[in-house]
Formats: sequence, C-alpha cells, structure tokens
Amino acid sequence: MLSKDSKAEQIAARIALSIDEGVLPKGTRLRSLRAAATAYNVSKNTVVEAYDRLIARGYVEPRHGAGYYVSGIRPRTDDPVRVRQAEAVDIATLLREQLEHSFTTRLGEGRPPPEWVEGSVLKSHLRNIASGQRGLFEHAYESPTGYLPLRETLSRTLDERSIAVRPQNILLTLGANHAFDLIIRQYLRAGDTVLTDSPGYYPLFAKLKLAGTRLVGVRRNHNGPDADDLASKAQSSGARFFFTQSLAHNPTGSSLTLGRAHDILRVAERLDLIIVEDDAFGDLMPASAARLAALDQLRRVIYVGTFAKILSASLRVGYVAASADIIGNLVNMKMLTIVNSSGYVERIVHAVLNDGHYRHHLKRLNGRVRDAQLSAVRALRKLGLKPWLEDVDGYYLWVELPEGLDDIELTRRAARESIFLAPGSVFEVDRIPGDPGHLRLNVAYVGDPRCANFFARELATS
Repeated sequence: MLSKDSKAEQIAARIALSIDEGVLPKGTRLRSLRAAATAYNVSKNTVVEAYDRLIARGYVEPRHGAGYYVSGIRPRTDDPVRVRQAEAVDIATLLREQLEHSFTTRLGEGRPPPEWVEGSVLKSHLRNIASGQRGLFEHAYESPTGYLPLRETLSRTLDERSIAVRPQNILLTLGANHAFDLIIRQYLRAGDTVLTDSPGYYPLFAKLKLAGTRLVGVRRNHNGPDADDLASKAQSSGARFFFTQSLAHNPTGSSLTLGRAHDILRVAERLDLIIVEDDAFGDLMPASAARLAALDQLRRVIYVGTFAKILSASLRVGYVAASADIIGNLVNMKMLTIVNSSGYVERIVHAVLNDGHYRHHLKRLNGRVRDAQLSAVRALRKLGLKPWLEDVDGYYLWVELPEGLDDIELTRRAARESIFLAPGSVFEVDRIPGDPGHLRLNVAYVGDPRCANFFARELATS
C-alpha cells in the first residue's frame, strides 16, 4: 500500500525508474487514467498529478485525445536545471490542475470576485481605449523604468505611507511576481539559502526553487514573522535575503505590528539581511499601517507593490521601490529579460489612479471585504471550524482542519464536487509531520451553501 502523503510522487518515481531502466521504451503508451487508478489503487486525480510530474520532468508527453506516452527526450538525472524545474512545478501541480478547469465554487481563490474590482472604476477608461482616445498612447519605445506619470503618482502614494521615494527609484513591472523574478535573477544564485514566511506565498516558493535556492521558513504568528526564529535561522543558515508580506498576509490574513516591525529590522541590521517586503494589498490598508519600508526608508528593504489584487488581475502592473543602485540593477535585468513593460497598460492604471472614482472604489471594496469576513467567520463557527485569526486584513482566512482530515485529500474530494480549495501544504516551506492541516479560504466565497454542505458532510465523517 502506498503511503498517504506521497502517492502521486511514488507512482511518478516508479514509472520514471521503469523508463530509466528501459522497461518502458520511447513511444510506449502509459496506462489510461482509469486503468492506472485501478492498478495503483488510487483516485484518478492522484494519477493525473503523477503524470503531471512526469511531464514536468521530461519523462512523458501528453498527446491530445490519445493519452500519455514515454517521451523521446530523456532527462539526464544529473541535470540541475531539469531537477529545479521539476521541484518548482511540483509545488503548484495540484493548484495548476484545478485552475485550468472551471469550478462552480472557488473557495480557495486568491483573488476577489471580478465584480468587486472590475466594475465601473475601469469601464470609462476601457471605453476611451476602444474609441481610440487621442493622445492616450504613443507608438514609441519608452523608458524601461516605466511610464513616468504613473511613477510620479506612486511616489506621492508611497509618501502618504511615510516611504520617501523619488520617481526614479521606482521601477514598473508586470505585476509583483515579475518583480520577485527580477530580484531573484539579479541577487540570488543556485545554492543560496533564502528565508521566507512560512506559511507564505507559494508562487514565490516556486520561483526560488527554480533558481536552485534552498528555502528556510520563518514562523509566522499573529503579529507578523517571529523575530527570534528569523534571527536564529538567519544566523545558522547564512542567508542574506528574507521575503515577507507585512500586511494582509497571504495566506493567514495577519498583519505586522509596529513593535514586531522594529524587532525584524533590528535583526536585519545585526545580521546584514536584505528584506523584500510584499505589499500586495497596500491600497486597502491604512497609510499608517506598520511597513518595514517606512521604518527603514529603503536602506535594506526592497518594497514590492501590485494592482492585481485591488484593481484587476488582467492589468499586469506592479512596481519595485528601492535604493538607486538596486533599481539600476533591476532596470538592466528587466531590459535583458523582457526589454520593457506595457506602456499601454501603465497608462490605463495611471488614468484610473488619478480618477476621482478610485478612492470611492477602495472604500466600497473595503466594505465588501469587511462584510464578507464577518459573514465567513460566522459560517465557519456554525460548522465547528475556527480560523487561526478571526479579525483579519484582506481576503483570506487560515483555517485549521480537525485531526484525521488531510488537506490534499480534502481538496481532491472537493474538486469532484466542483469546489476549488487551496490546501495549506502548498503554503508551507517545511511542514512538520503530525502538525494539523490547514486550508486558505477566500472570505468572498465561504457563504456559498455548497461549501457549507460539503464541509458538514466531511466533518461528520472525520
């Protein structure tokens, strides 16, 4: 019998070994999903995950309508790039499989409902584009730093947050993930140790693994990262970079307190750490909220923001604020990798931010989020589920599962009922065996009766 925690990996490893040893030669058709599920005594979803891992590692290729076949491009087992790619893809295999399909209920969604963020605040600007508003766009290469008026607006916004930064110290990117990618490419090398929140932002984990770095998780509690844990792990590992999300943390919903922020910066100063601070929900949070970049004034903090979570996931615009030398390095890396970001989209975002409707949009969105949070906590209480933190910021609740409920298996069962869940395992760098499982729940979807019915049945049988 395969162990519960690694069924897909054991199946993938068994098939990979057969391919390496020549038992399954090039062009061999693998068992169908149904036949493999029967042979290994697992669900079809487990077989899908195992086959996805084999595809990511170059062992198998899918043929539309014909099944899965042994690839003609055999991976070298000592190829470090191939290994890193496989590790990065493995982190998000299950969520990727789910995100590529249509789900009736998206309880594990990372973004708010489209109607919350893509309403009237965007419509007038998109109409202007459709009608070819004169002067909106210019057909020419522009500064790789990004559209200057938007950087000027961001400079004023950050000044309200007590982060003094000039427009030339702001680099526009294709969202926060692109910003992380530039920082990782510029400053980290294979074999480097990197500190991150745990639980934390799993797409960042994938990027760091792809770069060949070694991740070390820093415990997160209600007040932010544990400063003592950060100091201990930074000192023992020799890490120079710490990636953290201070406010409306994904996935726990916790926010950094002022006292904890001072503690973190003292550790960073003493151990010469560079901190990459993710402020994805910055526009939803008070300007006076505790931010490391405000206390540090970008001496050893690199500050990352985005509009994907607040305005629209389709408008891929983010930014980095940092010291002049860091921005100079990241501009060069941006030019080498993508040449430039979209001046068209940056103009749209600039127009929205300078429209009087944007602040009204933020006020309305904050109200929707707060109402949804209160409703979600009440609904979970009725089910006997208690969030790790009830008074959260942002869209997420981090919910502990009762003993006997495995987050990955629960996610698969929910998928069969067209309910998308985000299992806690993918957000944890180094989950301790025996620790309870968790789910990240989006407050906007907790009230769906289908979710309540699903959890009620699962909890009754656990």
